[in-house]
Amino acid sequence: MRDPAFPHRHLLGIEGLTPAEINHLLDLSDRYVAFNRGQERSSEALKGRTTVNLFFENSTRTRTSFELAALRLGANVINMQVESSSVAKGETLIDTAVTLNAMHPDVLCVRHPDSGAVKLLADKVNCAVVNGGDGSHEHPTQALLDALTIRRRKGRLSGLLVAICGDVLHSRVARSNFLLLLTMGARVRIIAPRTLIPAQVDRMGVEVFTDMNAGLKDVDIVMMLRVQNERMKGSFIPSVREYFRFFGLDRAKLSQAKPDALIMHPGPMNRGTEIDSDVADDFERSVIREQVELGVAVRMAVLEVLAQNNRAINIGKVA
Repeated sequence: MRDPAFPHRHLLGIEGLTPAEINHLLDLSDRYVAFNRGQERSSEALKGRTTVNLFFENSTRTRTSFELAALRLGANVINMQVESSSVAKGETLIDTAVTLNAMHPDVLCVRHPDSGAVKLLADKVNCAVVNGGDGSHEHPTQALLDALTIRRRKGRLSGLLVAICGDVLHSRVARSNFLLLLTMGARVRIIAPRTLIPAQVDRMGVEVFTDMNAGLKDVDIVMMLRVQNERMKGSFIPSVREYFRFFGLDRAKLSQAKPDALIMHPGPMNRGTEIDSDVADDFERSVIREQVELGVAVRMAVLEVLAQNNRAINIGKVA
């Protein structure tokens, strides 16, 4: 049967999820954190199931994390090499979906450079689909692992003041975090140059700052974002040196936040562009490595729930 606490077939975004559904995924992820830190890190929860990683953009953390999560759950894992697949020969996304669907996988984990592409693919397949990042739209598992990291360190999400700083305009991580954090009762500030602030973003309920010192005042969490040069068409920042001077996180700017404020970054980091190495490697306050670790637990939880729901749906169709 479907998981009654998370009855969805796919995880395409955070938008539309309820606080109870988010908490359910975080609670299950929490159990997998303990599992992954134990001596025996193998399960049969997805024995006999197949997950496919279909990444149209390069990724180290996300793809490897999905692969490791599926393997620890006992699933068979296929990593499709898009650059040498039929996609590279001109096959459309829909044709790719139809081809994969004919092979009856249980879960597709997809990353694509175009917003909405993962939803298009999900509409054409019978299996569960997890959005591993689509364009500048959403990256739901990153937001979940960020939330889990915060909750484990702070004990809650509600009432916290979170600053998300940097290239907000091109960041799917930022959008998913806005949606999740606001849903869970946190306050969210964004801090960025005017050229990297999305139009009308304040309508989402976030507070907008263009000055790091003012924006970081008394925050509980400082979440830095990578400058996504590959998505920039034109000049959004004058130079790396100027960007770091005004928007890079260093000790002086961090002093505006609460003394116990956590430092986060979804990776990969551009040291000396958006964050100083001394801050990134702060053993007491930086949770960047913890984010990577908890990403595996979150993706295990998501794969387990969606595979279970997918099986229930398909059994219902046969019946």
